[in-house]
Amino acid sequence: MDPKKAKNLDKLTREQLAALRDKVTEVPFSGELLNNRLSGMYSCAGCGTQLFLSDDKFESGTGWPSFDQAIEGRVKQVTDNSHDMERIEVVCANCGAHLGHIFEDVPISKTGKYYCINSVCLNFTAQDTK
Repeated sequence: MDPKKAKNLDKLTREQLAALRDKVTEVPFSGELLNNRLSGMYSCAGCGTQLFLSDDKFESGTGWPSFDQAIEGRVKQVTDNSHDMERIEVVCANCGAHLGHIFEDVPISKTGKYYCINSVCLNFTAQDTK
């Protein structure tokens, strides 16, 4: 995570910093946003960049918030060879914060892929229903 682009460093918890900066994965089924069903926008906890729409969130059963797609251009995909596996890491395109991973050929997703994202890496803003 680029500290110069991260606007909220002083407001982040240790758990958020560990995930965003050190790529620590939160415990499955523990995230505050996992079961969020409200309409709105999910943004990067590090810099505030809008990343995912609530319409693209779905229940994957993995224990982390899952999305069919990201807002175009808001995330980058990076090869991740850690833990003796080859995966695709998802990072914020603005500040480079670790968000989670993307998985492909998933039949439960509308797009055949899903973004499996740490809840602590996201902030949620509910849609105004006025």
